[in-house]
Amino acid sequence: MRYRKKPVVIEAVQIRHDNDDELLAFLNEFSVPFEVVEDHTLVIHTLEGDMTAQPRDWIIRGVAGEFYPCKPEIFEQTYERV
Repeated sequence: MRYRKKPVVIEAVQIRHDNDDELLAFLNEFSVPFEVVEDHTLVIHTLEGDMTAQPRDWIIRGVAGEFYPCKPEIFEQTYERV
C-alpha cells in the first residue's frame, strides 16, 4: 500500500544567526521549554525527550501543538510556503 501525506499548514521558524528576536518570539509565544546550549544551538524539551536544534534547522509547531526540530533538507522536501 502507498500513502500520501495529508496537506496541513504548520508554523515554523528557522534558526539563523540573524533572527534571534524572531526565534525567541516564536518560542516564547507558545511557551516552548528550551535552553541554549551553544551559540545558536537549542535543546527543545518535548514529550518524547530532549531534541537538539542547530543553525539552519527549522523549529516546527505541529498539528497537535507539539514542537520539534527539522533538518533543512527534510523541511524543503516536505513543506512549501503558503
